[in-house]
Amino acid sequence: MKRIAVTGGSGKLGLYVIDELLRHGYEVTVIDSKAPEGRKCKYVHAQLTDAGEAYGALKGTDAVIHLAAVPGLGLYTHGRIYFNNVMSTYNILEAAEALGMRKTVIGSSESSYGFYWATHPFVPDYFPVDEAHPQKPQETYGLSKVLNESTAAMFYRNSGLQVVPLRFSTIISEREWPDLTRAMKSNPALFKRNLYSHVDVRDASAACRLALETDGLSPEGMNITSSVTLSDVETPELIASYFPEVTDIREELSGFTALVSNRRAREALCWEPVYTWQNY
Repeated sequence: MKRIAVTGGSGKLGLYVIDELLRHGYEVTVIDSKAPEGRKCKYVHAQLTDAGEAYGALKGTDAVIHLAAVPGLGLYTHGRIYFNNVMSTYNILEAAEALGMRKTVIGSSESSYGFYWATHPFVPDYFPVDEAHPQKPQETYGLSKVLNESTAAMFYRNSGLQVVPLRFSTIISEREWPDLTRAMKSNPALFKRNLYSHVDVRDASAACRLALETDGLSPEGMNITSSVTLSDVETPELIASYFPEVTDIREELSGFTALVSNRRAREALCWEPVYTWQNY
């Protein structure tokens, strides 16, 4: 398994995934609507909502990390988001199965729980939010991620194709940290809607590689998030101030402990997030 396809390789996370794979000796093929700037790897322009193009783009590779998607709401209609995200994922997984691949990774999202984009805001059933928490999206971006995880499970049942959905929290690049830390300090409620959850893009890219390299994984989603909150207010005070309705606290949440659990990813992938606002 040396030739890895990365869809969406020109995006924020995709560029770091390319670098992560190249550092570890993999050959990378990027599948996207534009070439990855400054990266020395094969590039294929493809429309992944077309099954034939998805098949052709993956041909000659051994595994795929599928990150291509319409990222959230705002720029596109709900129908476009739904169609693009759901059909591209189905086509990629069908092509991977037909080509005899054994391993795939797909980009899911903590938006699948429904909190961030909710038209009618609501709070978690309990803290910390783990992968067993109900997914209750109120819009098509979160819904597309829920459906993609179900699609992953279907292919796993059908052929044993290992599909690992990674539920990324807010992904933060190195250059974004200074502005975010200033915003965090000036407005403690700013990141309430995403439960103060975040992950540095370098940690997220490492999780992608580890999910591809690890054997025996089920198609269940994994939260990919920092172990600390995106706040300089300690976690018990955050809960008391912004989530007083949540009384079911299932683990000790002292200090800056995250409100979204990454235990499954840490244990299954031997992954440990390194970078947080505390580094800055």
